[in-house]
Amino acid sequence: MTSHQFHLDELAQLVQGELIGQSDLVLIGLSSLEQAQSQHISFVNGEKYLQEAQASKAGALIVTAALKKQLSNHYNFIVVDNPYLAFAILTHHFEDKVLKRGIEATAQIADSAIIADNAYIGHYVVIGENCVVGDDTVIQSHVQLDNHVEVGKNCFIDSHVTITGKAKIANRVRIHANTVIGGEGFGFAPYQGKWNRIVQLGSVQIGNDVRIGSNCSIDRGALDDTILKDGVIIDNLVQIAHNVVIGENTAIAAKCGIAGSTVIGKNCILAGACGIVGHIKIADNVTLTGMSMVTGNILEAGTYSSGMGILENSKWKRTVVRLRQLADVPLTKIVKQLDHMQAQIEQLESTLKSRK
Repeated sequence: MTSHQFHLDELAQLVQGELIGQSDLVLIGLSSLEQAQSQHISFVNGEKYLQEAQASKAGALIVTAALKKQLSNHYNFIVVDNPYLAFAILTHHFEDKVLKRGIEATAQIADSAIIADNAYIGHYVVIGENCVVGDDTVIQSHVQLDNHVEVGKNCFIDSHVTITGKAKIANRVRIHANTVIGGEGFGFAPYQGKWNRIVQLGSVQIGNDVRIGSNCSIDRGALDDTILKDGVIIDNLVQIAHNVVIGENTAIAAKCGIAGSTVIGKNCILAGACGIVGHIKIADNVTLTGMSMVTGNILEAGTYSSGMGILENSKWKRTVVRLRQLADVPLTKIVKQLDHMQAQIEQLESTLKSRK
């Protein structure tokens, strides 16, 4: 049984687009251009997809006005300025949401906890003393909220998430399965050949509209709090160490690791598998390409990269040999050789000019 059905004119209204075609066309889902059938709607995100769009069997297409003129095989459109954004908006309306409310009988909730009447608390959830869960928040099965944790309104906490360390979660936050928020940070004092554990006394503060993927770890601060500001989005398998501060609307892709006490600005992008050392600052509007290793401050906006792109294996081996050979030559010797070559070039240029 289809759980979502919309007429084309309803979808157009939802994205504030111009309807062209059959207003009462029934659509049951979003689909890619390749897989779409007559009851699906797809989007065309640029001219490079025009050939696929012409061949698509989609019942309706989300397009710009310019793209619509080039699609003679189709008759039903929603015309918008940004098809990708319109698609993103419509995904929320086709999503299967958890509509159930109340507390499952298997949940264990401390008497001092405050749970909104219209929240949902799933099976085998454990909620500690003095916790707060806000309106319309959904907490799936096997979640643990330790003492003094606060979760705001309209949040979604997926199964097997642990939130501890007196963490404070604001509104409209999504945290996906198996993530740990507020776990103990990696703090040890070395003395006489031994590591002496430093008790982590800070917390975690997560702002509004933050999204955290599955299997992430966000450690509580040692003294000050670890802070994720409004609009931060984090992919799966990301480690954020104690006392890190991440600015508004920064995006972090999978397998990034951020060491302690680093401050990252707003509107930054960290592509996959970036590594950030501790106690540095990264300015606003910085993009790090995949597998970048940041070992010092970045104080100006821009795109930064490190590492080496992939090579065919035999070329890579030759490159490594050359790098090792280069490393064996003192830098001062290389500089002297370059200076000598430059002097020879200048002498030749001078000789040629004199002959003219």
